[in-house]
Amino acid sequence: MIEAVLSMGGLALAAGLGLGFAAKKFHVEGNPQVDNLTALLPATNCGNCGYPGCRPYAEAIAEQGETNIGLCAPGGVEVMEKIASLLGVEPVEMEVDPGPKVAFIREEECIGCTACIKACPVDAIIGANKQSHTVVADMCTSCKACIEPCPVDCIVMVAVPTTVYSWVWNKPEVLH
Repeated sequence: MIEAVLSMGGLALAAGLGLGFAAKKFHVEGNPQVDNLTALLPATNCGNCGYPGCRPYAEAIAEQGETNIGLCAPGGVEVMEKIASLLGVEPVEMEVDPGPKVAFIREEECIGCTACIKACPVDAIIGANKQSHTVVADMCTSCKACIEPCPVDCIVMVAVPTTVYSWVWNKPEVLH
């Protein structure tokens, strides 16, 4: 019995040492600018920018000039300006509507198919099968991923009204 435990322990130690050596030997440095850009993006992976997720979009931006920095709909103008500041380039005209919007489901038309729930990357839509769904506006990132899969076209993007509860102070720029 003790021989089996010792032999398994020895194998585990050898495998661990081998993996540790391989990790050091074959380590590939990533582009730190891609990590910084990815941190700025909203991480919804909605695909509205034309890339399969936020990381591939950040990689394309980091290659200086391969893509437009104003393609992120959920991030809007604020994220585009942060990206421009990080890269030291001029802000660009947004190719998407920069106004704050959220998805809205016309519940009387909703058939409860759950296609929008499955498509939402941030789980902002709630509802049950064959029941009317609704959007939790505070969670919606305006990525529009829920609009296309809806078979009855009952989802629209509506402007977020400024109320006492949603109004915020403009953040002052920090001087470096």
